[in-house]
Amino acid sequence: MNNESTKAKVAQLKSAVSAADLTPGQEAWRALQIMSEFVYATEKLRPVQPAVSIFGSARIQADNPWYGRTVAIARLLSDSGFSVISGGGPGIMEAANVGAFAGKSLSIGLNIQLPHEQHGNPFQDMGISFKYFFNRKLAFVRTSAALICMPGGFGTLDELTEALTLIQTGKARRIPIILVGQEFWGGLHDWMRDTLLRDKLISPGDIELMQILEEPQEIVDVIFDAYERMGIAPTKEERQQILEI
Repeated sequence: MNNESTKAKVAQLKSAVSAADLTPGQEAWRALQIMSEFVYATEKLRPVQPAVSIFGSARIQADNPWYGRTVAIARLLSDSGFSVISGGGPGIMEAANVGAFAGKSLSIGLNIQLPHEQHGNPFQDMGISFKYFFNRKLAFVRTSAALICMPGGFGTLDELTEALTLIQTGKARRIPIILVGQEFWGGLHDWMRDTLLRDKLISPGDIELMQILEEPQEIVDVIFDAYERMGIAPTKEERQQILEI
């Protein structure tokens, strides 16, 4: 491609980008929508703590064993005094809300508006619908005293790795991160240890930010043990971390 042709292509790209740009007024309105959504979610979720978030696939059906195990975990957490937060949709998210809804504490769904797949489930004491993914993800991390990852796809991996990154970099307080199911998560965990750690792309302590567990009671016990050691309420430094996420 000659120089003149390259310049013409660049000019076409710039023209296309300019045509797609929002006007200053539209950008300002979008910023206000983002702020409004964030403030609403923060105030709405303030009284639900302590809470545990459960992530997992929207595609897992009710006859799948993972669905039943998620119901059991959420019910036990709810009866133990933890509000349970899910993505508010079907699959594992629904299972988490089903278990919590039958328990003693709040069942909460943080739904996301998507063009496909996601719809709210009816097993929620409180539901918040998000337009912006980053506000929703921030709500999970800011509100949760622990994160539980059931089997899932890209969305679940996204939530897991974002939480690990925030804790690793000191932008979020350290909380228990529990992967449920050695059969499902063992390969990923081994790869992180045998490749990322081996090549010094992560530190030895980073692997210890998460653990693989199996049984509902074991999971609840680990969460309680963690907070017996460090306390359920954030320290002054941890509150500052939460504000700066």
